[in-house]
Amino acid sequence: MSRPARGPLHVSGELLASKRVGAYRHLTLVAPGIPERFRPGTFVALSVGGSPTGQGGGEHLARRCFWIHRVKPVGAFGATIDLVVEPVGTGTRWLDALAPGATLELTGPLGRPFALPQEPVSCLLVGEGYATAALLPLAERLRERQCPVTLLVAADDEAHLLSAIETRRAARAVTVVTADGSVGRRGGVADVLDEVLTQSAAAVVYAAGPARTLHAVAEAAERHGAWSQTALEQPLTCATGLCHGCAVPVVGEDGAARTARACVDGPVFRGDRVRWVDLADA
Repeated sequence: MSRPARGPLHVSGELLASKRVGAYRHLTLVAPGIPERFRPGTFVALSVGGSPTGQGGGEHLARRCFWIHRVKPVGAFGATIDLVVEPVGTGTRWLDALAPGATLELTGPLGRPFALPQEPVSCLLVGEGYATAALLPLAERLRERQCPVTLLVAADDEAHLLSAIETRRAARAVTVVTADGSVGRRGGVADVLDEVLTQSAAAVVYAAGPARTLHAVAEAAERHGAWSQTALEQPLTCATGLCHGCAVPVVGEDGAARTARACVDGPVFRGDRVRWVDLADA
């Protein structure tokens, strides 16, 4: 039996489709070899800039990193990857304006993925904003392992929630909270987290979103006797570990304070290993 392909690749990809959904742009890319190496929690780094056709990309020194949202077959193109982009800066607005057929240079999959339970246990997945994209393929893998999945999704408003249909297909139970109350319950993750943890009886909690949300998840999981894994969103300059520009303060197995790199030692870290207060002060 052949072993699955591992390790990141640098490839020239093609933008197959681009669709605006709420506040986000969903991109479907043909990226040879990357779908076969994908595991939930990994990401890709894209070179951005150049002409509107995508030719001559890379004028911006720092690449842009995005969670791999989905891997799916698309006819003659084979397996493709989907990314969720929020166009808020120069690089993401450039991606937002690209037309299908554009060429993109990308590297991936990068980073350490989520660890899956060895036995079927109840799992809670907590996502905020576009970072929820990292959790939906994880939900699929967990269901394949017979793990009951509960999903808690948060955003500022309806436009910043991922597809309601998609999230409801991903789990047996879904709780939605928005800061403005436009969808679901009004509030944030911290307002409902203990309640959802009690209802789900989760043994493992996975989370993706801003650091403040991940901190709340890690603390709540510890209160409930659950194990947590948190997918950090740190600015990634090189995304390969060479520049050491994405430092994360952690606690080592020996209890000593250390510094890890979000791009290669993460982006997924055990919630009880991150020094959240030091991370907020960094």
